[in-house]
Amino acid sequence: MPTPFIDTHCHLDAPEFDTDRVEMRARAAAQDVMVCVIPAVAAFNFDTVRQLAHAQGDVYALGIHPLCAGSATEDEVALLDAALSAHRDDPRLVAVGEIGLDYFVEGLEPGRQERIFEAQLRLARKHDLPVLLHVRRSVDPVLKALRVAGGGKPWHGIAHAFNGSEQQAQACIELGLKLGFGGAVTFDRALRLRRLATTLPLEAIVMETDSPDIPPHWVYKTQADRAQGQPQGRNEPAELPRIAEVVAGLRGMTVEEVAQASTRNALEALPRLAGLVSVSGIG
Repeated sequence: MPTPFIDTHCHLDAPEFDTDRVEMRARAAAQDVMVCVIPAVAAFNFDTVRQLAHAQGDVYALGIHPLCAGSATEDEVALLDAALSAHRDDPRLVAVGEIGLDYFVEGLEPGRQERIFEAQLRLARKHDLPVLLHVRRSVDPVLKALRVAGGGKPWHGIAHAFNGSEQQAQACIELGLKLGFGGAVTFDRALRLRRLATTLPLEAIVMETDSPDIPPHWVYKTQADRAQGQPQGRNEPAELPRIAEVVAGLRGMTVEEVAQASTRNALEALPRLAGLVSVSGIG
């Protein structure tokens, strides 16, 4: 049997899936995507992602996304702390996330983002959980915050949708992080990202879709397509093996080799997964 994939980052609670969520998840299972990691973005969907993970046999993370940090307060951080405490014995709670910094979207206050992020890193240490990190144009500040909060100790976790430099990638790896690769790597013009997917140590790579976002090139609709009335293509976990096929081609490997490595790496990044995987026969 082929090694099953773990989609290490997918927002399966998104409204884009409201009409066919069960069918979407079945399509993923048919493509050997056996586990999906569903991160929260703010307190309003903490219960949603938890319930969805249990209903689908998936796993979840709780956190405040940097795009939601502008409206977040210390009270919401306290709600996160309470939720992590309440569900500390839930084996399907595998990380604090999605957390991090976003210096790409205009109008976000850096100082508020940083305060919320740093508070969440402290909670990750308090609750002994890995982190799912948003690092859009913010790799160096995220690394700095990790070093401060970590107190010299390594982290478990994933730099989601990584698109930094080779030097930044190495710094993430040295801190104990895995790097998430998804639909963006399928575009020929993504030269730096494809170079990283080719040259990074295989043990540093995990696979993700970020569904419904970051569609691969065969799903993506150009601006011209959208101007003609075509809706933007929706990404979903069933695309993960084909994305992995692109990574395999770049590295001169088989898809099965990428599946084995990425699944093994996901289990290292998110240790609670190992218990679930062994119980369900995925390992």
